[in-house]
Parts: sequence; C-alpha cells; structure tokens
Amino acid sequence: MALRSYCRQLAAQVARVKHCVNDCTRNVSGSGLSSARIKREPAGEFVRWSRWHGRSWHLCVGEKRPTGDAGVSSWTLAWGVMAFSLFGSSDERTEEQKLEDELILLLKKAKYSMMVGELDAANVFLHKAVRLAHQTHNNDAIIYTYSLMANLAFVQGQLDNAEKLFKAAMSFMLSGGTPQDDNAVIEMSLKLASIYATQNKNELAEHGFQFCTESLESKIEKQKKLPPESLSDEERKDTRLLLGLSLDARARYLAANHRFTGACRDYRHALQICQEEQGESHPQTLVLLSDLATVMDLQGKHDEALALVKKAVELGQAAGHPDQHVLLGNMAGILMHKGELEESSKLYQEALALAHAAGDGEAVEQLQEGLKELASRRDGRTESKPEEQELKE
Repeated sequence: MALRSYCRQLAAQVARVKHCVNDCTRNVSGSGLSSARIKREPAGEFVRWSRWHGRSWHLCVGEKRPTGDAGVSSWTLAWGVMAFSLFGSSDERTEEQKLEDELILLLKKAKYSMMVGELDAANVFLHKAVRLAHQTHNNDAIIYTYSLMANLAFVQGQLDNAEKLFKAAMSFMLSGGTPQDDNAVIEMSLKLASIYATQNKNELAEHGFQFCTESLESKIEKQKKLPPESLSDEERKDTRLLLGLSLDARARYLAANHRFTGACRDYRHALQICQEEQGESHPQTLVLLSDLATVMDLQGKHDEALALVKKAVELGQAAGHPDQHVLLGNMAGILMHKGELEESSKLYQEALALAHAAGDGEAVEQLQEGLKELASRRDGRTESKPEEQELKE
C-alpha cells in the first residue's frame, strides 16, 4: 500500500494541521496521530499508510496553556475582550486600541481563509498581522502569529520556511521567559523534528525527538512530586498526551528507518499512555494497536501482529471507529503475509467498500494496491502447484 514513508507522513501531518486550523477558528484560540499501514514492498522499501486524527492526542500550539505572563495564553484569552470591543464607538478608541483591533481583525481573516482553504490569502493577512504586531511591540501577538504562519507554511509544504518560523516563535517565547519544557515549546520542537525527518536530516531529527521525550518524561516526574492542588488534571493529562504524541512520532521515524525494535518500544509506551488517558476504545488507541501490529508483522511476528490488529478491528467495530476501513486493510495485509489469502481477500473487499462509502480516495487507492499484491501472490501460488506435482511424480 504504497507511498514513501515520510512523504506519506508529511501528508498526514498536513491534514492534522489543517484540522487544528479549523478548530482554532471555531474556538478563537491551536495533535493526533496516525492510523498507519507499513508494508514491505517487493524492492525492500517500507511505506506507510498514515492518518492523523485532529485532536486525538494533544492541543495545537496556541490554544490555552497554563503559562504565565510570557505565555501564549494571555494573548489567546485577550481575543474575546478585544474582539468584543470592535463593536464599541470608534470615537472612544485610542490609537493603540485601534491598532489592536486591526490586528485582531487581520488574524480573524487569516484563520477564516485557512478554514476555507484560501491559503494564499491567509498568508497575506498573516504577514500584515506580524508587521503590525512588531510595530506595536506585542510579544504575545508576535508569537501567536508566527505559530500560525509556521503551520501554514507546513501545510503548503514549505518546510524550510516552516522551520524558520517555528524557530522564530520559539525564540520569542524563550526570550520572554517561557520555560524550555513548556508544552507549547516542546510541541513546536516536535514539529521541527518531524520536518527534519522528512528532509532526511536524521541527526537533527533524532536529537529533536530525544529532546521532546526526555523533557516530557522529566517534567512528568517533577509533576508527580507537586501537591495535587498545584496542578490541574487537564495540565497533567496534556503533558502525558504530548509525550504519547512524541513517542508515536519517533516510532514512525524509527520504523521508516527499519529500526523495528525501537519502534515497537515507543509504540508500546505510547499505547499505554493512550489507554490510560483516553480509554481502550478511543480511536487513537486503536490506531496505535494497529501501528504496533504492523511493525511486528514486519519483524515476522505474524501471529502476535494478527492478535493485536484483530483486537483493534473488533473494538473499532463496536465503537464505530471513523477509519474502520483502515484497520480492516491493515488486518488484511497481515493475513496476506501469513499466507491466509482467502480471508485476506474478504477483508480487503470489505475495507474497500467502506472506503468508497466514506469517500476516502487515498484509502481506496492503497487498498486497491493491496489487492494487486494479493493477486500477484495468488498467481505465484498457482504457478508453483504444477511444479510441486511434477516433482512428486
């Protein structure tokens, strides 16, 4: 099921960012993970079928954060007040307030343009907004706008530009007093690591993934020692889910580089977090079960892989998983590798029908490729039978 691993991963993350942009617009505020299929191609390449579920794992950068004066949250919370003031009398507005009103309006227009897919228009609005934010020396607005610009560049595949913008946003945050282990900083660092992985800058990617996971693990240990009243359940959960997202991203990177032992380790840890924080039947839990099964299948552990993906399919069917056809397709592939071609064919056909019904063109394409490989294996088995008979005679 064919699309080169990190090309596919980038497309999946683009979908995630688009979902976050839409969510931002609805909530006036800012990941997810993949439903994946890794497959061994005849030439030895490994490719991945990934899909991010918008808010399954974590909040997007720019949404409410439990930060202090230097954080993004003060700017986010100010949105409601300033936007409401747009309806006041213009004669009562100071020049500074009018500039703030103009900035808010530009950002609203930018986010609406993103939501409707007018990305070039959004880019124009954001460039105007960041100039105005610099002009008014509004650090929170600068950080917020750079974050949106970075996500937009990422969506458009402008990875070098996205890298510069994420770094700019992080620089303003850190210079303003935001801690290095703040979730917003780590989430941007994770996006940078994913960009480096896509660009095959492996040393930078691994350093980035390591920074994210180690920073979050250390932060979680510190949080355990805090008095219960000093940390909300939401803050604790956010940090653990971000660790899960980081582990999942690194697992995909390791799997793409054929480092399956490390990938399984990270998938298991991510799965444990997701089960504890979001439940056994949560869509992301089922995705991780399927991803772990896929990597184990690549290791030749077909029976263990089948048990995991079967559990994901059964739970998905009971819970009404939005991408049940993806889970079925993964199970069909594992059955094919086990040599159970008839059962594999039935599941591929069922998955294909569901994908058509869901209007998922990418999944349809991947499933059709799986069926082609299945047909090829059947032909090979058919050709081998006469040869076996001749040998017996």
